[in-house]
Amino acid sequence: MTKIGPLSKFLIWRRNHISDARFMMMLSVIVGIGAGLGAVVIKNSVRLIEHLLMQGFSDDMHNYLYFIYPAIGIFLVVLFTRFVLKKSVGHGIPNVLYAISKNSSIIKAYQMFSSIITSSLTVGFGGSVGLEGPTVSTGAAIGSNVGRVLRLDYRRVTLLVGCASAGAMSAIFKSPIAAVIFAIEVLMLDLTMAALVPLLISSVTAALVSYALMGQFSVYDFHVTEQFNMGNIPFYILLGVLAGFISLSFTRIYNFVEDTFDKVKTWYAKLILGVAVLGVLLFFLPSLYGEGYDVVSSSLKGDYSELFKNSMFYSFRENGVAIILMFVAVIFFKSIATSVTFGAGGIGGIFAPTLFIGANTGLFLGEILRYFGYESVKSSNFALIGMCGLIAGVLHAPLTAIFLIAELTGGYQLFVPLMIVSTISYSTIKYFTKTSVYTRQLARKGELFTHDKDKMVISLMNVKNLLEVNFNTVTKDASLGDLVKVITKSKRNVFPVVDDNGIFHGVVHLNDIRDVIFKPELYDSVTVASLMQAPMTSATLNDSMQDIVEKFQKTPHFNIVVLENGKYVGFVSRANVFSKYRKLLKEFSED
Repeated sequence: MTKIGPLSKFLIWRRNHISDARFMMMLSVIVGIGAGLGAVVIKNSVRLIEHLLMQGFSDDMHNYLYFIYPAIGIFLVVLFTRFVLKKSVGHGIPNVLYAISKNSSIIKAYQMFSSIITSSLTVGFGGSVGLEGPTVSTGAAIGSNVGRVLRLDYRRVTLLVGCASAGAMSAIFKSPIAAVIFAIEVLMLDLTMAALVPLLISSVTAALVSYALMGQFSVYDFHVTEQFNMGNIPFYILLGVLAGFISLSFTRIYNFVEDTFDKVKTWYAKLILGVAVLGVLLFFLPSLYGEGYDVVSSSLKGDYSELFKNSMFYSFRENGVAIILMFVAVIFFKSIATSVTFGAGGIGGIFAPTLFIGANTGLFLGEILRYFGYESVKSSNFALIGMCGLIAGVLHAPLTAIFLIAELTGGYQLFVPLMIVSTISYSTIKYFTKTSVYTRQLARKGELFTHDKDKMVISLMNVKNLLEVNFNTVTKDASLGDLVKVITKSKRNVFPVVDDNGIFHGVVHLNDIRDVIFKPELYDSVTVASLMQAPMTSATLNDSMQDIVEKFQKTPHFNIVVLENGKYVGFVSRANVFSKYRKLLKEFSED
């Protein structure tokens, strides 16, 4: 008698007493708490490291440690991933997208802690990246593993991944509404009302955890002192276009640096190259250090003095030309600093760099407009709205940008300009590139399916599970009479032709030989070789289902032969593929 374990007993009890919908709500609370705690640990770890490293730094003097710290941090990350963990950690949100698109939402258990350690070291020691990507990756791993332990199906595991990701975003930014929109806009394939409720619960739960452990104050202290001015609409349009082009610049720099590091073969060469470039940038522009929280907070007050803090250019902080050059430098070089941090082996996210660039872009434009006499322009408002424009452009997520910035700062009174700039920035960059920095690699490999239900469902199917092998084979040297004997025993109308070694030579379709099978006088003189046809196309066990679908579109036949090293394996049928597709689509979309 097989002994039933405690987990199996619980799952049986659950199925009998708790509905699926209610169970998912309960799990959304659990993964929300887990994601919230992960965000708190990551955030506080970075604060502690930065405090220990930077206490005693003078505002008016540059410090050579800005060159050394990032090298130490990224070196520790590389040592941990290569020699302790011995596994790839990867970059947060692209990892989650890949898991949903190509790995049945399965995320390895070590991802629940690896991103916490690596991102804390990277950002705490000055890596010019953010924490939201690793936080989302940590939350998603929690959601995935909770679902796997409880033996949930793909649809529900994917929902938990989305819930935990939303919870992580909600906790790190204290923005539950934007987190839900982020899960819908950036991560999720499809949401029904039954799926939306757990998403909301998880987001709120994580936010409450963050409030309880890190306080209820906004991430950035911002107060709207001047309401939306209709006369400034042309300037907001200008800011939207500018944000779009700077987003495009960020994307292309990021992609170029990524491609450059991909060409470097050894990990230590990547490390040396990356930390050297990053160290030089931070030495001359200390404001690029870490997340850049203080710089963004200062920008939202209309103050750009933080750009000169700890810098050798501190004495030029009131020089007009120096201010312009500093703005241009930090906006441009932040993209490079972020990219080389990743290239060297650091782990982090791009939300924070995007916010940094956006705030300084908006403040820069606002200051220029005020210099030319447009006193109605409020520079701090432009800094806030610039953040929205960069998120919409870089992440290709205009709705997330609008609600995130409004929640981060409490700037709901500027909703109209937020919408204007977000829409224009997004439209501008989409004209030049269809993919974001998150989705580029997956899209290039044809593996980005999270925003296309048809492709997603097809990606869940594979040739091995659809393979049909109940076809009677025949040799090419056999006579028509031998073929007729095979036909009388078969329930199929397709007959693969193989040799003694199993090598496939062609196929005989019953419909094509009906005119000869009733002529006994031909049974001995006609061979199978003269009756068979070479198929228009064939498949392998490693073909993706997208490939199979495209092959069916090129052939009028209802079956495609599957070969392995030239040997016959079986067939996949059009009817079987369609039937499986409909079944998965129903399972995935049902409430």
